[in-house]
Amino acid sequence: MLRNRRFRLLWSGMMISNVGTWMQTVVLPAYIDQRTKSGLWVGLFTFALLGPVLLLSVPGGVLADRFPPKAWLATMQALQLGMAVVLAVMVSRHTDLGWILAAQLISGVGNALNNPAMQAVLPNMVDPRDIGGVVSLNSVGINGSRVLGPVIAAVLMARGVTTSQILLVNAASYLFVIAAIVAVRFPAREQATDARGWANVLHGVRLAAHRSVLGRLIAGMALFSFFSLCWVGLFAPITRLNLGLDSRTATYKWLYATWGLGALVGALTLGTVLAQTDKARLIRPLLIGFAASLAVFTALRSVTPAFPVAFVLGWFYFAMATAKLTVIQQNVRSFERPRIMALWFMAFGGTVAVGNLVIGPVIDAVGARPVMFLGVAVALGLSWWCDVPHRHLRVLADEDAELGESVAADEGVGHPLQPGDTAGFDQHGIAAGD
Repeated sequence: MLRNRRFRLLWSGMMISNVGTWMQTVVLPAYIDQRTKSGLWVGLFTFALLGPVLLLSVPGGVLADRFPPKAWLATMQALQLGMAVVLAVMVSRHTDLGWILAAQLISGVGNALNNPAMQAVLPNMVDPRDIGGVVSLNSVGINGSRVLGPVIAAVLMARGVTTSQILLVNAASYLFVIAAIVAVRFPAREQATDARGWANVLHGVRLAAHRSVLGRLIAGMALFSFFSLCWVGLFAPITRLNLGLDSRTATYKWLYATWGLGALVGALTLGTVLAQTDKARLIRPLLIGFAASLAVFTALRSVTPAFPVAFVLGWFYFAMATAKLTVIQQNVRSFERPRIMALWFMAFGGTVAVGNLVIGPVIDAVGARPVMFLGVAVALGLSWWCDVPHRHLRVLADEDAELGESVAADEGVGHPLQPGDTAGFDQHGIAAGD
């Protein structure tokens, strides 16, 4: 895949930009936590960044379907660049938190409108047989940046670089992805539907409801994100309350980077060691492993053992998310991706924001451990709900088979589909392997 010049340029630009984004993601909540000592305020800032993903991903998918992707993506990246500069200036002056929150919200809007288009473009640049590899490599990029961003931020801040200067570094990182967007030729893409109005907006929802493997995995991810991922956005107050860890210290940033490293290795494992394993069959054991590691992390009271546990927690977290996304990507057609990826980002990113907004005040009131143990219980329940190979779910292969039978009936053909036509699907109709 990296031999494909277009994919390589765009993926590399995204990787550099994501490093800057994760530098901001670790230092800005820590700055807010230092100013307020409030989980509510940290939750509000997380919601400002990710909440628009919940509210605007479906419109973003519609717009991505209507506008030329190159111009659309470049505009959204430029919007986020501008807001990173504004945030840097505001933080340097310790501006009122309400104004900083507003700038974070505008940046979140740009992120929400960008994601469906970007994640629809990348798989369309490679052979359909390489989609599993694209998902794994994209996860590697996200989680590699999740490791590198906090590490670079920790090193720079140890040398006297301020939070506002880190935000300027993030602003500069957007230039790389903008340059890549301008440089590459984007593949042609069909529109998902010719419908207008609400029929157009809700096309992805109807698709997920009809193709039930999509609906079950996306709904499961929404519940998981709301209840089980509060530790991602509220990492600063959770580690302060559970481990007595000051978010201003290098130890905090290294711990943040450690779970990110685990997530990176998890994504790499899915694309290498487990590349030939049916991803649908991995979802249940990965959810159980996540629940167990989250329970251990929640029970810890000192920092030292938190490092290996955070690594394992990160591994199970993103290995599971990558397995789910691979199954979803293998069950959509290229022109359907903007709409389905919009729903995925709502479930994966937007629901985290709402969860953080709700859970932040609860943590302030009762502590972090009760809500984190609730997340453990939800993950265990979802290991049953998302066990898709053992359920009779409607998938892409079913629709292709029906289409083949319809053509055969019209043309008088006795065998509408050849054996190889559904080779990507196991006996349950779920997309298998890579």
